[in-house]
Amino acid sequence: MKTCLVVDDSRVVRKVARRILESLDFEIIEAVDGADALTVCRGAMPDAVLLDWHMPMMDGLEFLKRLRQEPGGDEPAVVFCSAENKAARIREALDAGADEYIMKPFDGEIVVAKFGEAGLL
Repeated sequence: MKTCLVVDDSRVVRKVARRILESLDFEIIEAVDGADALTVCRGAMPDAVLLDWHMPMMDGLEFLKRLRQEPGGDEPAVVFCSAENKAARIREALDAGADEYIMKPFDGEIVVAKFGEAGLL
């Protein structure tokens, strides 16, 4: 079973993402911010990361940059999931190493499409 680390400071968003991803046969690990997520990844690198941008402690972009520098950090597919909708910001996330980008709010259909495009399904 593939693992997906869901990183979001919103408990509601993590719950919705968990429900969708578990239906796609992912084992879910949750983190409340980038610092928490980096600790999780240092313990066991997930197959995928669903990543929010705006979080306390360490935001998603900083987490992504640090993840890609970790041993094995180039392996997880990272799907940003954010309300950021400006093309320049989306490009910034992709240039930093994100594989795909989902706009909030999201539903199961878009998660399936984007995880498929990222080669996770």
